[in-house]
Amino acid sequence: MSDFQTESQPLLEALNLVKYYPIYGGVFLKEIASVKAVDGVNIAIQKGETVGLVGESGCGKTTFGRAILRLEEPTSGEVRFEGENILAYEHQQMRALRKQMQIIFQDPFSSLNPRKTVSHIIGEPLLIHGEKNRRERNERVLELLNVVGLRKEHMHRYPHQFSGGQRQRIGVARALALNPKLIVCDEAVSALDVSIQAQVLNLLKDLQEEFGLTYLFISHDLSVVEHISDRVAVMYLGKIVELANCKELYQKPLHPYTQALLCCLPIPDPTLKRDSIILRGDVPSPINPPKGCRFHTRCHYVQEICRQKEPELRAVESDHQAACFFAGNVGVIS
Repeated sequence: MSDFQTESQPLLEALNLVKYYPIYGGVFLKEIASVKAVDGVNIAIQKGETVGLVGESGCGKTTFGRAILRLEEPTSGEVRFEGENILAYEHQQMRALRKQMQIIFQDPFSSLNPRKTVSHIIGEPLLIHGEKNRRERNERVLELLNVVGLRKEHMHRYPHQFSGGQRQRIGVARALALNPKLIVCDEAVSALDVSIQAQVLNLLKDLQEEFGLTYLFISHDLSVVEHISDRVAVMYLGKIVELANCKELYQKPLHPYTQALLCCLPIPDPTLKRDSIILRGDVPSPINPPKGCRFHTRCHYVQEICRQKEPELRAVESDHQAACFFAGNVGVIS
């Protein structure tokens, strides 16, 4: 993990960020409902740290990652990058900012153009942002390939000629091409074999130390997130329900949803057993989330206040936040 310095001004900050997808119906195709994919998220990411974002599929992790990059336009809220609200940026301002904010996509095959060679794929961001000299672009591409562990002869090959791990390394090289400050890793290793996952994760950590990168690492794999993250945010149905230092969260989860997730982690020692928490029911629809606490329909410790009032994400302990009325006391509630 990186030894980041806590600063008064975060590199990136999301303030009450909301992203709804309208649903149209009826004869005149009026908006009749909306999918509340991201619903009032507040989080700050310091320069040089890795924040892991975990949760079940469909909870809004990827939408949040794309919204802070404006690949999806947020419905409301603010995204501050180095103190400036980038949601107010015009097209040209946003285009210039792309140098500072990049993304590594989940699928290392579909995110690479099959009709273009590696040199074109990695060099394209340089061309778009003003590097017209082909020789200098190729020199930069070769430099990036060396950084991610590929060789010169790979420059003129096509994506289908590589393994999954190699393709993801190409995606990493493309993300590094413009020397960004922030990289959103959207399930960057989920499509890879376990041994290849370890290689890519170690590569990301090495690159962070070398170039001072900041990561938002989105994943549903809790073991991977534990390995790479400084802090971890747990997301449920469009909201952050717990946020803490990685070690603190894994050793002492305060929210019942986080506890249930961590119960699914395998223990490498076969002589040890962990008490299991089986979540009842299914995840509610993001079109019509439950009143009060969104987790109360599946929570073993639900009380009447949970059904009526929505808990705020609050500091329960030093640098440990949870959105639960009984955070820290779950397990003893009658």
